[in-house]
Amino acid sequence: MQPNIYNFFKFLNQEEQRPIPVKTKLIHAPETLTPQELDVKGSLNLSNNKKLKELPKGLKVRGDLDLRDCSSLKTLPKDLTVEGFLNLYNTSITSLPEGLTVDDWLDLSNNKKLEKLPKGLTVGGSLDLTNTKITSLPEDLTVKKGYLNLTNCKNLTSLPKGLTVEGDLYLKGTPLSEQTDEQIRAGRNIKGKILRQKNK
Repeated sequence: MQPNIYNFFKFLNQEEQRPIPVKTKLIHAPETLTPQELDVKGSLNLSNNKKLKELPKGLKVRGDLDLRDCSSLKTLPKDLTVEGFLNLYNTSITSLPEGLTVDDWLDLSNNKKLEKLPKGLTVGGSLDLTNTKITSLPEDLTVKKGYLNLTNCKNLTSLPKGLTVEGDLYLKGTPLSEQTDEQIRAGRNIKGKILRQKNK
């Protein structure tokens, strides 16, 4: 039987109510996340958890959420809130919830099953899509304070006109790398450099 993380959090905090405010960073918590509307007042590290398949509805993480190498994780809850960075490197994610907002960096690199991003996606830091099968980007995609890394996105042949990137744009290994800077920038709000060689 898999451990019940509700009891695990209750033990750490000696609290009976939900949501359970977790004030300390948790490293490698149990595989099954069962409580609803869990409120983590800090960072949550579940990286390398090979059995984790889903997160609870209403999950709010006031810090960073690290899910890298959670190879069984395919989806995220629609009402997920992450106030720090969201690390989804090398998972089995196939899609993200519409309107997802990540206040800091969002790492989606090495997600081989990810082909598109949702409408309304807003990223406060950088967005890394290296080695994904992304075929298009949403028209309203906004990367507020960092770079957009599209390195080795071999299926991406165009950029949306409404794209906003405050930092640099990385195009190495994409069909877009053959276009001129003027073609890339045309009608788009790209404030940083357009880079075709370096990965980061």
